[in-house]
Amino acid sequence: MNLSKLLSVVQASNISNKGDPDISSVVEDSNNVIPGALFAARRGLVSGGHEFIPSALDNGAAAVVGELPFAKVCEWFDESNVPYIQVDTSTRALSWCAAALRKFPSRNLVMIGVTGTDGKTTTCNIIHSILSAAGIRTGLITTVNAVIGDETKDTGFHVTTPDAVVLQDLLEQMVDTGMTHCVIEVTSHGLVQHRVSACEFDIAVLTNITHEHLDYHGTLESYMNAKSLLFDQVGATTSKPEINKLAVLNYDDEQSYSFIKNKLNTHLVDYGIESQSIVKATNVSIHEGNTSFDVKIGEDCFPVETVLVGQYNISNCLAAIAASYNGLDIHPEHIQAGIASLERIPGRMEYINIGQDFEAVVDFAHTPNSLRELLVSVRKITNGRIIVVFGSAGLRDVAKRSWMGSIAAEFADFTVITAEDPRTESLSDIMAEIASGCEKMGGIESKTFCKIPDRADAIRFAVRMAVSGDIVLACGKAHEQSMCFGSIEYPWDDRMAMYAAVAERLGMKADYPPNLPTSEAEN
Repeated sequence: MNLSKLLSVVQASNISNKGDPDISSVVEDSNNVIPGALFAARRGLVSGGHEFIPSALDNGAAAVVGELPFAKVCEWFDESNVPYIQVDTSTRALSWCAAALRKFPSRNLVMIGVTGTDGKTTTCNIIHSILSAAGIRTGLITTVNAVIGDETKDTGFHVTTPDAVVLQDLLEQMVDTGMTHCVIEVTSHGLVQHRVSACEFDIAVLTNITHEHLDYHGTLESYMNAKSLLFDQVGATTSKPEINKLAVLNYDDEQSYSFIKNKLNTHLVDYGIESQSIVKATNVSIHEGNTSFDVKIGEDCFPVETVLVGQYNISNCLAAIAASYNGLDIHPEHIQAGIASLERIPGRMEYINIGQDFEAVVDFAHTPNSLRELLVSVRKITNGRIIVVFGSAGLRDVAKRSWMGSIAAEFADFTVITAEDPRTESLSDIMAEIASGCEKMGGIESKTFCKIPDRADAIRFAVRMAVSGDIVLACGKAHEQSMCFGSIEYPWDDRMAMYAAVAERLGMKADYPPNLPTSEAEN
């Protein structure tokens, strides 16, 4: 596509070294630049992308988008006639240019975005299962995987929405393979960083907003504002006037409900448990192996049963039902079938069972709210002790560490504090902060909690102390396939570690994940 045509979707404040080269790709990593590429240089949190402009030019960039005035970068263009386009936000330009190069694939899809602090992945999978049960060809993009037709791709994303180029490529593949709908898990980072700006959403779903990512957003209000951007996009989407636009909010999450509702410029449907919401759950029954409830929407009422356990998963189901029934006119029998056929989601209350007389579970709970919800739900389905293993990430929200320790001390019987992506922080300091929260709730080290830095050893310890009827929970990593020490991602899999610990307990062959550099991270 000619640069001039590509720039029709970008609000450029200035264009220097004017020319109209053919653009074959859009990239934000100078190492990935090939001849014909448009390089998007952006201001970074650590280092700015503008300093990589010379590398991009050396690699054959046909044009450069940046946020600095040309006078600040002109020396790098002295021997080149490559156009430089100044914009307010390079990431937004990158998103729209990537979409334009692929002929705006989201305009050929009914786009459903799911955001929130907890429950996004699960809700996305429920919606996908419902639409599939209704015979609708639907693509799926979450932090766990991407599903396009019969193909499942391991995204490998570390808890975030993919970058704009990857995202538009996945959407293009969906259109090319005959998909008509797409469900995307949308993170606050993905919204603020404009990764989803060119997705042109039709339905926006909010699960909840709780304490998380304040290291990045600064305040809870800023975090909620970031989430509200998804609903702004739905209200602004005009490319598909034949599709009704809808906002789906959690009536039970009072703070986020009021905050987002007051900002809406599109139709609202809310959901809740035993509430005054439009979509509500009644006659709730939660057991160890399944959850059942009745859904009431106006005059319609129908039963739902799922293998997903816990009250929080009822909320996730209701969010998916509201999007499907109220947003897409899906018949109740397809909703029932889609939810009933959904298997457990990787890393979400994922049971590891090889014949032991206690339960071993891996779950992604990594926020105060999700940890509390998990422990409260598990307490209702077990008569034994709850032994929970978790940590807290380095260079992330510090305030939640002590808070999560207090929650574990209140709702679990024994807590094992361990590593979870310490990055460049002292692992010992992180664990001490969690331990302080345990102590605030009356926890006593070695009696109700302990600190074991190596995560494999921590899970092994928890499994060894379990007796018949107990449940061991490893929280915080779930489906993720790496753990960050320093600036390096090391291979890691909680499910593999839990399986190995249980197998070892039963006298079977045990293959643990590769060793982590835990001792180096303690100081």
